[in-house]
Amino acid sequence: MNKENFTDFIRELKEKNDIVEVIGSYIKLERRGYNYWACCPFHHEKTASFSINAADRYYHCFGCGASGDVIGFVKNYENVDFMQAVQILAARVKMEVPAYDDRSAEEAAAKKKKRDRLAALMKDAARFYFGNLYSGRAEAHLAYLQRRGISPSTARRFGIGASLDYSSLPSHLLAQGYTPEECEESGACSRTEEGRLIDAEGERLIIPIINQMDEVVAFGGRLLKKSDRAKYKNTRETLLFNKSRTLYNVNLVKKERRAGGLSSLILVEGYMDAISLYEAGFRGVVASMGTSLTKEQARLLKRYTENVFISYDGDFAGQKANLRGLDILKQEGLKVRVVPLPEGMDPDDVIRKQGEQGYRACLDAAMPLIDFRLLAARRKYDLTKTDEKRDYVAEALAIVREAESATEREELLRRLSQETGVSLNSLARDLENVPKIQEQEPVRPAASVREDDAGLEKKAARFVLAACLLDKPYARGCDLAALSFEDPAHVTVAGYVMKERKAGAVRASGIFDLLPADGELEEILDLDYGDNLDSPAAQKYFTDCVAALLRRPLTQKIAEARAEYDAAQTAEDKREILMRINEYTKELKKLSAGGKA
Repeated sequence: MNKENFTDFIRELKEKNDIVEVIGSYIKLERRGYNYWACCPFHHEKTASFSINAADRYYHCFGCGASGDVIGFVKNYENVDFMQAVQILAARVKMEVPAYDDRSAEEAAAKKKKRDRLAALMKDAARFYFGNLYSGRAEAHLAYLQRRGISPSTARRFGIGASLDYSSLPSHLLAQGYTPEECEESGACSRTEEGRLIDAEGERLIIPIINQMDEVVAFGGRLLKKSDRAKYKNTRETLLFNKSRTLYNVNLVKKERRAGGLSSLILVEGYMDAISLYEAGFRGVVASMGTSLTKEQARLLKRYTENVFISYDGDFAGQKANLRGLDILKQEGLKVRVVPLPEGMDPDDVIRKQGEQGYRACLDAAMPLIDFRLLAARRKYDLTKTDEKRDYVAEALAIVREAESATEREELLRRLSQETGVSLNSLARDLENVPKIQEQEPVRPAASVREDDAGLEKKAARFVLAACLLDKPYARGCDLAALSFEDPAHVTVAGYVMKERKAGAVRASGIFDLLPADGELEEILDLDYGDNLDSPAAQKYFTDCVAALLRRPLTQKIAEARAEYDAAQTAEDKREILMRINEYTKELKKLSAGGKA
């Protein structure tokens, strides 16, 4: 398929996937007038600033500036590339994605083909491991699952398998037609110092790691014999697997959410913890696989719920790095509660020793993140010693200062007063001197009080282009070809509008195929907020902006003509130049009489 035909396919794909329906399947929307609104899924906010323009088929967040069409939304929300987003939407409306022979598309297609090939290899490897588990040769693996209380049905649900040796997996994959290079690139196999291809998870219990697209992207391996090697081992990072963007069991969680049975998620450290909790009936559970939490993982969590229970090991309170990691969840707008576990126990231990009810009691005792941070700080100090008590008070006040409300701060101060014997008034006074750590929010450059001519012209250009791009009635007669735009992004928008007008109607969503959604495009789309483009004064202001843009080339022509006049050698040349200056000046006066932007 050539570029033109592929463009037609993408246009049809967007038309068949109603942007409101697609985004509404991910987040809750509220209709206000002609637009739909929601709290932005891409940044933390309490007041909805994420808007969907149903008529023009695009979304824009007036808080963080995120913008795009239906493909862009799926790409960002599902954390996939362009072609994967296209495939998701094509499957939704039962369209077949065609091949595209443009060079850049050829490269993308080659990468996709390679990725698909590796994904197929990993799926075959997972089936091979699963077959091993019930081959009659994996007694140690089955015995381990039995000891951990993992039933055969749960083992099948998670695709748990067995590696019996180091050589049979490579042999199997090569027999299936995969190349040695593919075996190694997938991460399923590695090479010895002698160059021999071996199973990277040899002689381990195998836990397939499956992403939100139901693809096997990696394996976790649990060693069954006593050894000086690491007990747990994950596949190295590959084209398929990026640990910082992956959560274990997200594939089953996605199914739970679609079934409507998910109000919160339990986040644990390891996949065996997740499997044990699932076995005990806690279906909304994911694992970070022992890594420090990342923003990508936090955003992945937020796709499925806003309520997260952190259930790490019992000694978690002493781990500063992990405590800091939890702040990432809060910054992404998640409501975090921490589950206190008995000292030295992990969730799997609690399930095995105290059962479902024992773990349920731990969940019921879950506390807000700020309370847990205070508890973690308290465990570090001996309050019978004056100097340690002072250190604890100082650390605790820094934590209390970050509370979101005065009511919460007062409650925490009362508790701190009771713990330390320091009066509430003294704590309140000291609290005022503790600097609050502000969250990192997108910062918009403030407009200067006195803008120069270039600033005024850019402001005028943005308004004119916004009105034309969003096809406001008063802007339809504007001849953009007669206007002069300096900014390359403005030139692109103007060219797009003129092309769309010739085709029949302007659709704003198409501009995202030509420009990134940030920078100048963000500034233009930000004008579609409130009554900026629809107020009674909007048409008059639009006329003033057009006049301002027409004035600039006239002013430039006058300046250039004056320079020519100064350089002219004959009286005749000077008279001709003065006539031109006079004509330019008359036109400029007419425009100036129409008002200023």
